[in-house]
Amino acid sequence: QEFVTVLVRDPRTQKEDSWHSYIDYEIFIHTNSMCFTRKTSCVRRRFREFVWLRQRLQSNAALIQLPELPSKTPFFNMNNPHHVDHRRQGLQEFLEKILQDALLLSDSRLHLFLQTQLSPEDMEACVSGQTKYSVADAIHKFASLNRRFPIEDEERKKGESDAGPYSESSSSGLGPSDDSISCECKASPASEES
Repeated sequence: QEFVTVLVRDPRTQKEDSWHSYIDYEIFIHTNSMCFTRKTSCVRRRFREFVWLRQRLQSNAALIQLPELPSKTPFFNMNNPHHVDHRRQGLQEFLEKILQDALLLSDSRLHLFLQTQLSPEDMEACVSGQTKYSVADAIHKFASLNRRFPIEDEERKKGESDAGPYSESSSSGLGPSDDSISCECKASPASEES
């Protein structure tokens, strides 16, 4: 039976500039679903990116009533652990509901959001065919460059001799990776790809 496990965790404060900060959250996916290019992935996203995703999904699936995001309150305090955890829980519930809908699962933006660190602008460009790389290329390149799980490392080493899918020399046209975003994704024994 197919499953998709999604965890929203590890909120971190990020400095935007000397005056502004924001919180981003780690999104961990583990699945055996045929809908997903990668069976395990880990990215960091901020609240405004969730807002963008919901708007795009709603415009593409107008007849579906999408779940709500946690409300954006003017009194949200990023130094208040209760506020931050309440938002984290709301974001997780939002993704859990989204991932149960087959129509929404067919939206490429959702997969790019969950499995790459592309910006909303880059996701739009990729989905509309304005990039040299496809959605699958973007997901594979991101995973192979930035987010190796132990089992993927082993597969990459085995595949290097025959230039397998994890080969660093594969050209997808994605350009340099953004290694400034750290993501401590640990694959538990139960989280290995089948």
